[in-house]
Amino acid sequence: MAEPFNRNFRGRKRESDELYFATNERIRAKVVRLVGENIENQGIFSIQDALRLADDMNLDLVEISPTAEPPVCKIVDLQKFLYQQKKKNKEIKAKTLKVIIKEIRFGPNTDEHDYNFKLNHAINFIKGGAKVKAYVFFRGRSILYKEQGEEILKRFVKDLEEYAKVEQEPKLEGKRMIIMLAPKSTKKKV
Repeated sequence: MAEPFNRNFRGRKRESDELYFATNERIRAKVVRLVGENIENQGIFSIQDALRLADDMNLDLVEISPTAEPPVCKIVDLQKFLYQQKKKNKEIKAKTLKVIIKEIRFGPNTDEHDYNFKLNHAINFIKGGAKVKAYVFFRGRSILYKEQGEEILKRFVKDLEEYAKVEQEPKLEGKRMIIMLAPKSTKKKV
């Protein structure tokens, strides 16, 4: 039994991280610029000449820069080329820094032992490279003790002075007073 016709279907969508390069007969330009190590006379060729050169070398013609005028193409082994591109993208992705934010919650009447316990956790988080979002949560009528909450956060900042810098000063958002701390840069300037 055949599938019903769907007029909104526009073909399969390619995943965003999937690489796509126009190759061989899929290149639509009439004239291309050939570059690469395996070509003696680099320059502008008609698409037929470029395809013939690639076919003679038993390689593929791959469009590297379709927006250039004329489009830039390389004669390479397609599978090897795609592998190298994926490898490059993976390295770039690995170099991008992922920001981790850890939250620490206080009450306006947090005891000394609880405070020290949370302080030690914050120190470990910051040493691990994570940012720390500390907040005092006010329940019900405890919002009347805003000053106590602010004192707790200021003490917290003072105790973490050698490990972190304040990224966002204490501010009241609804029933929470929030402060953001980021690790001090460990890179030494030469």
